[in-house]
Amino acid sequence: MRIDIITVLPELLKSPFEASILKRAIEKGLVEIHFHNLRDFVTDNYKQVDDYQFGGGAGMVMMIEPIDKCISKLKSERDYDEVIYMTPDGETLKQRMANQLSLKDNLIILCGHYKGVDQRVRDHFITKEISIGDYVMSGGELGAAVLCDTIIRLIPGVLGNESSALTDSFQDDLLAPPIYTRPAEYKGWKVPDILISGNTPKIEEWREEQSYQRTKEKRPDLLNE
Repeated sequence: MRIDIITVLPELLKSPFEASILKRAIEKGLVEIHFHNLRDFVTDNYKQVDDYQFGGGAGMVMMIEPIDKCISKLKSERDYDEVIYMTPDGETLKQRMANQLSLKDNLIILCGHYKGVDQRVRDHFITKEISIGDYVMSGGELGAAVLCDTIIRLIPGVLGNESSALTDSFQDDLLAPPIYTRPAEYKGWKVPDILISGNTPKIEEWREEQSYQRTKEKRPDLLNE
C-alpha cells in the first residue's frame, strides 16, 4: 500500500511513522508513506496557500490552485483508489471503514487547515471525506495519523499475530472482552477461573458473553446498529 499525505505541516506528521508498528510496517516494505508540502506547489515568494474567504467572515481558506497542482501531479504518476479529505463534517471513522480502506493499494489524504479548503476542491477532487470525531482541531494532520494507524495495522504482516486485529473492539460491532495476564493473583485480585481452566470452547463462550455485556453497558448504540 502507498499513502500520499498532502499537508502544510509535514513535520507535525512524521513522528508517528518513526516508531512502533508503523515504523516496522514501513521497514518491512508493507506500506509506503510520502509527505507532500503544499507550499512546494506555489510560486510566490511568501509560499501562500490560503486567502480570505469570499463574502467576508473570520478564518482563512486553503486555495484551490496548489491543491489542484499537487493532486494532479500525484494522479499523473499512478491511479488512486481514494482521495480523502480530513474534515470535521466528514463521515465518522469506524472500524468497518478502516477494514475497507486497508484493502486499497493507493490513497491520497489531504489535511485540512485554517478554516478549511475551497469548496471546489471537495466538489472536484475529493472522493471520500472522513472525520475522527465531532470536534474541531487546528488541522487535519493528527486526524490523518489516526486514520493511517487504523488502516496500516490491518495490513497482513504488520502485526506479529494477524488474528489479533480480528478480535479488537468494533470488528464484530462489539467491544472486546476483559483481558488478563500474569500473575494469576495480585493483592488478592484473581483472574477469572475460566481463563486458566484450559477449556478453550468454554473460554470462547465466556469471552463472547463478556463482549456482549460490556457493549450493552458501555456502548448500547452498537447493539442498535
